[in-house]
Amino acid sequence: MHPSMSSALQDQPSMPSQLETKLSGLPRTPGVYLLKDREGEILYIGKAAVLADRVRSYFQKHADASPKIRSLTALVSDIEVLVTQSELEALILESNLIKRHQPRFNVVLRDDKHYPYLRLPIHDEFPRLSIVRRVKPDNALYFGPYVPVGAMRETLKIIRKAFPLATCTIDIDGKADRACLEFEIHRCLAPCTGQQSKAAYHQIVQQVRLFLEGRDQELLEHLRRDMHIAADQERFEEAARLRDRIASIEKTLETQRVAQIGPIDQDVVGVARSGAAADVQLLFVRGGLLIGRQDFFWSNAQEVSDEELIRCTIEQFYNKAVVPPKEILVPAAVSDSTLISAWLTEKKGERVRLLVPERGAKRRLLQMARDNAAAALANHHRSQQQGEQAMDALRQWLHLSHIPRRIEGFDISNTMGSHSVASMVVWEDGRMKRSEYRQFKIQTVEGSNDFASMREVVRRRYGGSLSPGEKKGLPYPDVILIDGGLGQVHAAIESINQLGLTRVAVFGIAKARGQQTDERIIVPGQEAPLVLPAHSPATHVIQLIRDEAHRFALRYHRRLRGNALIPLRSARARAQRS
Repeated sequence: MHPSMSSALQDQPSMPSQLETKLSGLPRTPGVYLLKDREGEILYIGKAAVLADRVRSYFQKHADASPKIRSLTALVSDIEVLVTQSELEALILESNLIKRHQPRFNVVLRDDKHYPYLRLPIHDEFPRLSIVRRVKPDNALYFGPYVPVGAMRETLKIIRKAFPLATCTIDIDGKADRACLEFEIHRCLAPCTGQQSKAAYHQIVQQVRLFLEGRDQELLEHLRRDMHIAADQERFEEAARLRDRIASIEKTLETQRVAQIGPIDQDVVGVARSGAAADVQLLFVRGGLLIGRQDFFWSNAQEVSDEELIRCTIEQFYNKAVVPPKEILVPAAVSDSTLISAWLTEKKGERVRLLVPERGAKRRLLQMARDNAAAALANHHRSQQQGEQAMDALRQWLHLSHIPRRIEGFDISNTMGSHSVASMVVWEDGRMKRSEYRQFKIQTVEGSNDFASMREVVRRRYGGSLSPGEKKGLPYPDVILIDGGLGQVHAAIESINQLGLTRVAVFGIAKARGQQTDERIIVPGQEAPLVLPAHSPATHVIQLIRDEAHRFALRYHRRLRGNALIPLRSARARAQRS
């Protein structure tokens, strides 16, 4: 061991000898390190160009070490290292491991969504535009990501109004007997019947491509030229359609353009802070058009620098099936920016740059991202305040000992006892937490028995039978809300008592959806239900949880029922053909 290292370790009197031995034997290579507590839980995951130097630095005595680092090192009992061939491999591995394990001392993006893209398979004989959530290496063009989904649907609406691209899924061979309604309303030129040639169809495809790539001037020049040709040849109806298409596109560009930067794809990062909270905003700009945005909120980020927030957001966001743009605009220099650029370049297949613009249109985009982050942060604070007020009111109504921070809602769904399923949804700190929703297929109950089904589901949820890979499961809630009457509430309480979870409160919500009466809360041990004020924020939270549990259960039930019908439909189709 190096003398200075030995001296530093002597300043840590409580360090286990096993840990000291591991520190002295660390390799001087690139790789990833996992810091663990005495139970083997991963506390922190990091990467390093030289593992030995980076890991040892945590345990050397520094007067300016942050409270976060001191808390982390006090808990570390074991270290695991994974050696890689390069720093780039270490970056990718680190990001994958953080996503999988979500250690509590890492800055973790609480985001499990697959973002929607528009897919245009330009090499197909008759390409159709479709919505996908995974980008594949299939030579198709992908445009996005579109966040929120409403932005994508609005773009699709504009395209389908302006460009007569086929929207059906049939094989187009030009031999169909007659065209569909889309042809009658001028939304398609019926290549299926041979009324539009393959070459003419691909002209439309090229126009859609130009529109989605932000090459609007090139697109408008093409359309104006075609309009004048049609008018000169006295094809006035076609010229009028092209005129309307030009007007529609120009109107869209007026409302969506945010920067005169040419046909360049950019993502723009903005950061805002308020007290201990921070928000990172991502703006998705494609060819100067803002197509979407996504924000990430942290409630306790006081010990995390802006640089670390930006770097962690970039590494974890683009580690998913997200195609990086050519430029990522950031408000401050990021450590490992060269390494991150190399990784994103490899992922995209062409050069990707991280830029810190100082002036001009790109700087204005950064300010827009920061303004959006500040607005999102203010909205988070308002929602949190409203949620706290609502939960304090609920605490008083239900005589709870403390304000509930986490509520889990359950619902059962079946059709006359078949395909019986249950849902669990989560409300935590003022918002629905969709990443922790769970679906259950009822396993031990035959027929329609909602009471027994509720007993099973509650037992499985809180008895530890969750999804594979959830080492310690989800945290326990303060309140369990059952979408059902007294019988289902008692069934849930029976399972809770068997598991010894006496500190979790269980209530039911009994009003049938759609009835114009006040909500009624079933309180165990109370003869009459509690009637909630119709316009109270607490009532709205309870309704939201109930409706979300019902929606989630019904969706799962319909999927199972639909899957069960597929073999029957196939058999019927075979019988009709024979």
